[in-house]
Amino acid sequence: MTEPRARRPSGGMVFLYHARYWMRAVVGLLVGLAFLFPLWIAVVTSLDTKADVFTYPPHLWLDWVWSNYVAMWHMDTWPLYFLNTVYISLASVGISLATSILAAYALSFLRFRGRDQIFVILLLVLMIPGEALLIPNYLILYHMHLLDTRLAQILPFGASVFGIFLLRQQFLSFPESYRDAALIDGCGHLRFLWYVALPQVMPTVFTIGLYNFIGSWNSFQWPLIVTVSHNVQPIEVAIMRLQTAHSVQWRRITAAGTMATMPLVVLFLFLQKHIVRGIARNEGMNM
Repeated sequence: MTEPRARRPSGGMVFLYHARYWMRAVVGLLVGLAFLFPLWIAVVTSLDTKADVFTYPPHLWLDWVWSNYVAMWHMDTWPLYFLNTVYISLASVGISLATSILAAYALSFLRFRGRDQIFVILLLVLMIPGEALLIPNYLILYHMHLLDTRLAQILPFGASVFGIFLLRQQFLSFPESYRDAALIDGCGHLRFLWYVALPQVMPTVFTIGLYNFIGSWNSFQWPLIVTVSHNVQPIEVAIMRLQTAHSVQWRRITAAGTMATMPLVVLFLFLQKHIVRGIARNEGMNM
């Protein structure tokens, strides 16, 4: 008895499939261009001549005036602002990842009274607006004599509830046989975390690290409040200082903004595979 042949799709179904594919592609391209347009305007303005900045309709082509970037880099100890931003961002990411990993492990694998209640309290912190914590954090740093320091810009971001949540969901998905086998072999908590648990969640760790790095790199309000000295201020505060009450140097502001944005774009391009993999792993997980 011969098996029935697979039914081939009709010409109309094939056309409909390709039409939907190209429609999604066109919509995705238009949305991507809409998001890239403001960045393109900033790049064009940073390379414009002074006469083309205020032309109407807007000037959309590059004039390649690199002197704006050269003047920006040699203006007002710009390399120091850049190094401050890199140092503060990397330190914040390192501390937040360490605290998130350890807290998520404790809330997943350790058995102690009040564990679930502590996790609920941590989730409630996400509902508190960041502005409500400005004054308490400022007073704490004031009494610790840490105002106007790089440490004042690092400590308040040394923990990430978002990171704890994601990593806890990952750890809870581990089969119990992993931990049982490690206990039989005499593996302690830190060793199990380093050699078994952590390698399994590295895409999520990359996602959390990049998320915290972008937040710290773009931080403006908190450094503006707790710092006065230019020696410890980040790049975002330095960009604000280019705008005065009497004039706005648009070409230098956009050049500075482009220089501050490009490292994040490059970092995202290198880590995008890990980010997509980390987000995909957390889809469909239950608390």
